[in-house]
Amino acid sequence: MTTLTPDRTSVVVRRPGPQELHPVRTHRRRRALELSLAAAVPLVLILLWQLAAAQAWIDDRVYPAPSTILADGWDRAAAGDLWPDVWATLKRVLAGYAIGTAAGYALGLLMGSLSLVRAALEPSLDALYVVPKLALLPIFLNMFGLGEGPQVALVAATVFFFVWISTMSAVIAVPTGHRDAGRVFGASWWQMFRHVLLPASLPSVLVGARIAAGVAVLVIVASEQIAATNGLGHLIFDSRALFQNDVMFVGIVCVAVLGVLFSELVRIVGRLLTPWAPRDRGRGQS
Repeated sequence: MTTLTPDRTSVVVRRPGPQELHPVRTHRRRRALELSLAAAVPLVLILLWQLAAAQAWIDDRVYPAPSTILADGWDRAAAGDLWPDVWATLKRVLAGYAIGTAAGYALGLLMGSLSLVRAALEPSLDALYVVPKLALLPIFLNMFGLGEGPQVALVAATVFFFVWISTMSAVIAVPTGHRDAGRVFGASWWQMFRHVLLPASLPSVLVGARIAAGVAVLVIVASEQIAATNGLGHLIFDSRALFQNDVMFVGIVCVAVLGVLFSELVRIVGRLLTPWAPRDRGRGQS
């Protein structure tokens, strides 16, 4: 609002709003609204899908109702038919993710710290990055044969590039002033890494790691279609070939749940490792 002083000068006065007067209450209301919207949107879509199947607006033989998918998934889980495929996919993702993350972080840190190493390796890695990772599956089959090796290697190769790029970029982006301060205090290479490069770059590295977690689930599903006899990817495409569309959707739902849980696990670990970093959810978000 605008007021006039005794000397007829205009002064703009801003009264505190609810966020300033009651920050905790405002945050809780905002958080409740966000959670309500997050739950309401998929719930409405599922209800519309159920209604469309019940009213025969869609062919429920091709697009089974959510209630049918839920019942079939429950029956398969209770009978123990679903868990072997879930476990097969999960162990491939975890193994490949661990290998790819470790290799990507180590090389990204090295290339981000040493410009000569970056100049030597970056063009070759950039060329490999643009190659669709599924195109590497025949090479991994030749290298490791049939079995778990090609699946794990494909996930590791996919994750590696995401973590490598995010790590190298984060290390390069560390302000020069931080590095200079470490040198002024006589920091060794280990002290420079531990007290300067690691805390400054880790939040951005973990963002790349979280993206890689979701992509790892996507690539393993496609890989299991081509070169696996079990796993959720094999379940989805094999069911489609046999016209068992309800089983196919059960597999798709399991993949979605697995991807969300894995990404959230990486997010939680990131929060624990970087308590100083801004949160991408929760207090402070408008």
